[in-house]
Amino acid sequence: MNGEEEFFDAVTEANQRVTGVIHVDTSKSNGIGKVGERPPQENGIQKHRTSLPAPMFTRSDFSVWSILKKCIGLELSKITMPIAFNEPLSFLQRITEYMEHVYLVHKASCQPQPLERMQSVAAFAVSAVASQWERTGKPFNPLLGETYELTREDLGFRFISEQVSHHPPISAFYSEGLHQDFLFHGSIYPKLKFWGKSVEAEPRGTITLELLKHNEAYTWTNPTCCVHNVIIGKLWIEQYGTVEIVNHRTGDKCVLHFKPCGLFGKELHKVEGYIQDKNKKKLFMIYGKWTECLWGLDPAAYESFKKQERRTDSLRKTRLDDCPEKADGDVVDAVPEAQETVQVIPGSKLLWRVNTRPPNSAQMYNFTSFTVSLNELETGMEKILAPTDCRLRPDIRGMENGNMDLASQEKERLEEKQREARRERAREEAEWQTRWFHRGSNPYTGTPDWLYVGGYFERDFSGCPDIY
Repeated sequence: MNGEEEFFDAVTEANQRVTGVIHVDTSKSNGIGKVGERPPQENGIQKHRTSLPAPMFTRSDFSVWSILKKCIGLELSKITMPIAFNEPLSFLQRITEYMEHVYLVHKASCQPQPLERMQSVAAFAVSAVASQWERTGKPFNPLLGETYELTREDLGFRFISEQVSHHPPISAFYSEGLHQDFLFHGSIYPKLKFWGKSVEAEPRGTITLELLKHNEAYTWTNPTCCVHNVIIGKLWIEQYGTVEIVNHRTGDKCVLHFKPCGLFGKELHKVEGYIQDKNKKKLFMIYGKWTECLWGLDPAAYESFKKQERRTDSLRKTRLDDCPEKADGDVVDAVPEAQETVQVIPGSKLLWRVNTRPPNSAQMYNFTSFTVSLNELETGMEKILAPTDCRLRPDIRGMENGNMDLASQEKERLEEKQREARRERAREEAEWQTRWFHRGSNPYTGTPDWLYVGGYFERDFSGCPDIY
């Protein structure tokens, strides 16, 4: 098997292989008691669970050094990783977490002025990565043809995603407002690399938000995410890079700088940027932390405050000049101490604040309340969902229920089933056919993209592949 065939398969070290298909046990997974005679919603859930069926499995007994020591600089999706380093979600479900703060999109749609709309869109773009804070578990790699749907009437949207490519791995998604106020779509191709002490996830693919009432489209890409101390020490996460959000109707642009940690952690989690018009005149300044909140204000007031702050920093730097430099050979990347919360500049406007996580989040892979509900499966939902839906994956379900041995065995079985299907297509010289998305170009940027063909919610799943 060559490198391409191994791509994204990541076989676990299970001692025995399970050859039969297990029955998905939904009795442990609803987290909210019996369904009774309640009429189901489209996704079969009226009250969402607040905890997972089993607590997070400890990773303290596992070391990844034997796996990663020969892989510095390589693409991580080609590397076998023990299931203990996963979290009980598919990457398709991780993408769905973009929708946690979808109220910002509804708010943008209601704003009369393009500047106010861009402020809400920028807040939505930042909020999309907030759930990654302290999330050091790796989501399961989606199988080719795997799907995930979510309808949230309370939040006003429905969402569908599909794993459209295996080499390279590409996940396509499409969401629409239930009140016909927005479309949100894109395709994600994350590149993961190991750099000795850290794992870096570089985002690939364009994200598009369309505000239908205003005939506006916004596009952007996500920042780079880095997980530190994957070999030894406490894991910690930072986001860095520049995100540019373009309004393709007005020419307005929002430029957001996700700051790298910096010396002494002074810049950890910080986001700073601005909104400019098509003539590059700055209209609004934005600042905050992607883990907490986002604020904005008039450029003149912002620059006045920053000028005073620079004077203060200059005095502080003078005192630090005599401090010894940090040694280059440190074994671990020191976890930066949490700095004071965002200092609010007088006259600022709050654009977004993160939702409070549940009190037992640390025992649930640091999931948010929204995330906890994503793999929820109640009796009867199997009749509504596509047979390719992530909720029906037995390896993820086994891990969620705390059965790590079963999860590992099922993961190996599913991946071998996928490899055999690929070999069969090669023998028959058959091309894989996607079901809900087709390859094309982004209508606003012209870059390669995967576009929704429609029809999923008509629920004709007769031609879906058998992947589980």
